[in-house]
Amino acid sequence: MYRPLGTFPLLLLAAWPFHHIAAQDKAGRQKDTLSRKHLGEVVVSASRRPVTLDNVPSSVTVVTKKMLENDMAVTTDVTDILAREVPGMAPGAQTNSNVGQGLRGRSVLIMIDGIPQSSPLRNGEVDLRSIDPAVLERVEVLKGATAIYGNGATGGLINYITASPKGDKPISGRTSVNMTGGLVGLKNSVGGRFSQMLQGRAGKWEYMASGVYEQTGEYKDAKGKLVGPNYSLGETETWNGFAKVGYHINSRQKLQLMYNYFRSQQNSNYTLVNGDISKGIAATGILGKMSGVPTGSKGNHNVHLVYQADSLVGGTSLAADAYYESRDDIFYVSFGRFEGGDGQSHTLDKKKGLRLMLNSPLLNSGRFTGNLSYGADLLNDITSQPLVDGRIWVPEMNMLNVAPFAETQFALWNDLILKAGIRVEKVGVKVKDYTTLRLTNADGSTITPAIDVKGGKLDYTATLFNAGIRYNRNPLFMPYFSFSQGFSVSDVGLALRDSKVNDIKKINTEAVLVNNYELGFVNEYKGLRFELSGFISTSKLGADMIFDPATGLFNVSRTPERIYGFEAALSYAVTKNLDLSASYSYLEGKADTAKTGGSYNVYLNGRRIAPPKVTGAVTYRPVKDLEVRLQYLGVQGRDRFAKNSKGVYNGNEGAVKAYNLFNMNASYKLNPKTMFTLGIENLFNEDYFPARSQWFMQPGFYAKGRGASFNLGIAVTY
Repeated sequence: MYRPLGTFPLLLLAAWPFHHIAAQDKAGRQKDTLSRKHLGEVVVSASRRPVTLDNVPSSVTVVTKKMLENDMAVTTDVTDILAREVPGMAPGAQTNSNVGQGLRGRSVLIMIDGIPQSSPLRNGEVDLRSIDPAVLERVEVLKGATAIYGNGATGGLINYITASPKGDKPISGRTSVNMTGGLVGLKNSVGGRFSQMLQGRAGKWEYMASGVYEQTGEYKDAKGKLVGPNYSLGETETWNGFAKVGYHINSRQKLQLMYNYFRSQQNSNYTLVNGDISKGIAATGILGKMSGVPTGSKGNHNVHLVYQADSLVGGTSLAADAYYESRDDIFYVSFGRFEGGDGQSHTLDKKKGLRLMLNSPLLNSGRFTGNLSYGADLLNDITSQPLVDGRIWVPEMNMLNVAPFAETQFALWNDLILKAGIRVEKVGVKVKDYTTLRLTNADGSTITPAIDVKGGKLDYTATLFNAGIRYNRNPLFMPYFSFSQGFSVSDVGLALRDSKVNDIKKINTEAVLVNNYELGFVNEYKGLRFELSGFISTSKLGADMIFDPATGLFNVSRTPERIYGFEAALSYAVTKNLDLSASYSYLEGKADTAKTGGSYNVYLNGRRIAPPKVTGAVTYRPVKDLEVRLQYLGVQGRDRFAKNSKGVYNGNEGAVKAYNLFNMNASYKLNPKTMFTLGIENLFNEDYFPARSQWFMQPGFYAKGRGASFNLGIAVTY
């Protein structure tokens, strides 16, 4: 029987409804009253109030504009960029899907300027590719369970922060053109990219507009063979349209409107040839029309209206925003699965939201300062997953989420940072009566029959707490500790489509509740910064996808889980023209399948737990206008499961063999307005299977990674 969650503790990310994290240069660096003068290279905007990154008592990674530009000289695949730049994030697979690419073994909430792109109601795991990186100012990654933007971020959140107008000219811009292709098997692999941006200011107005178009050629592996076309980014056409308009009402008030459209679909000239996992033969393709309609994002629309006011009564600041998001993501064709025939599904998701945030000073007496942030969020999310021919697979789910919150932050003697917060989630999900689709084997025999299911309403109520402490007295050792809780309604749609009962209240749709503990420290000395953090997250109910060999389907395991690990990151400016960086991530997790209350006896599979990851980069500027960067990604092995009676691993349990990848990019400024770039992906032409291809154990997705490839570009600013 379904039971409401009642009132329980849950997480808010160390207690603040963050809106964004801003990278500032020395001229425009914002200073928070809680920060020390030697801190503040990066600013975190907490409760729409600037807070330095070194005052956050948890692990945060900011991918800056400069880092994005370096990576885009090689690839525009944001899933690959984040895997290389963010410790704790699982490696990607160069596809339209981000299956298994979570944070710290749990689901991640993807956002654009705080607008949720993910839908925990039916997690299709295609939300990482929601926007083109060309229109981003930076990417903020908050690691560990959090509920600051609502449910769905049991592993953390990724917030894509869009660019804002720069400079004081009425009009300025940037035009860039790129040519891409494979260095092994050049034929039919050549593609291109065009990007145009205009911006300006006039009086109280400011604006920015951008358009991006990219067409990739065929993806070839290290031996020049076609990479399997199932969800491949080869032969993919991508469009991105972006506009932002701001109006400064006066020195204390601003109104801003943003719109972004993203579309990325594969139009391949090949049909899939499955791989043979037992023999190590990779999936590939043969000439022919692909079945079904093009896969990928058919369209993702985001509209965001923001009003900000500073220094109101008593020094209170106000931020209010409204947003709308609509997306349509199309998946691959499943042959013989639905009612004895083929079927192709797509997720339809529409979100409307309102947010109100106020921030008031509580204390300001010399070395003691404090503030209170408070407000409420309102979200309406309507999600479904029909087949493209109109048959209902996952019925429409209509969710209303109301969440009031409050959080405090204090700085004692300028160096001791204390944060605590509370958020109350009230979630209601309405579902009409529906009939499940009959699922079949390839021979047409029934696996699960069609069932008439009575709809109704699922209600959840959760009280979420978080707390954190950080001490910044000595830059050589700045420790922090945080406790936070996470909450997700845990893919209700998956449970509904696989229902074997006649009433939704009989389906196990209980939410996933996560307790997250993190302990870490930061060391800063001259040009060196080192951070080490360890974490443990536990949940009484899990969401592990377990493969059933008898039916060939994946089922959700709702057993207690414990995940733990650590991350280390180092950056060092050796000289004014030589920079080094490196990171290491380790993660492990087990489930208590016997539900004994503490005996975690079964490893979580590869879909949840990524193998250890090593990254590194060397950036060298031999002369003023030339910069060369060598980047490394090392994915280590993971082998936790035994083979089945057929001599192969079950789905999601495949052993991962280690591989090592190097990228190189160089940029040269011909003059202050013209820059040439050259990027080489997989510099040494490693012949490998991405981690997902190995653990997924699905013949259609057993594809190799892309071989050595080039990206040649020119950009002109004016």
